[in-house]
Amino acid sequence: MKHRAPRSNMKKKYSRKRGPVRSKKVSIDGINFASGLEKYMYLALKKAKIPAIYEGETFELRPSFDFPFESYERTGNGKGEFRNRGNKKILNIKYTPDFVGKHFIIETKGRANESFPMRWKLFKQHIADNKLEPFTLYKPQNQKECDETIRLILEKQKQWPGKSTQSDK
Repeated sequence: MKHRAPRSNMKKKYSRKRGPVRSKKVSIDGINFASGLEKYMYLALKKAKIPAIYEGETFELRPSFDFPFESYERTGNGKGEFRNRGNKKILNIKYTPDFVGKHFIIETKGRANESFPMRWKLFKQHIADNKLEPFTLYKPQNQKECDETIRLILEKQKQWPGKSTQSDK
């Protein structure tokens, strides 16, 4: 017969379930940022003299379309009545990156919401399919990664003679 340690002496580790993302809105230089991480990235770009526009460009990832069939469902947030919500125009899917600069796009994302991973993949596909100018994408999730992003951008600028972001003010 095998012996095992009594369970009463073992501590169970409970992990607290993370709730919805509630980032704090922050304002600096007259710009309203959606999170403290966006503000940190803005200040890091400014300090490094790397020009970038905050939420300056929106990309249409999927066009709107007419859905001519019945579709029984609740509203998008899962609330409301279960009823026919078909025979309608379905809105387009858009994506606005946090910062757009010459040859780079930065999306600061502390904790992604449920729809972001799919939207990010669609955005990458949009860039590839439409053969947009060569962008390097950066998705820092904390301040250390923001600093690393700045270092990588500055390093890339040295490799592109005559195409430096700093000279394109």
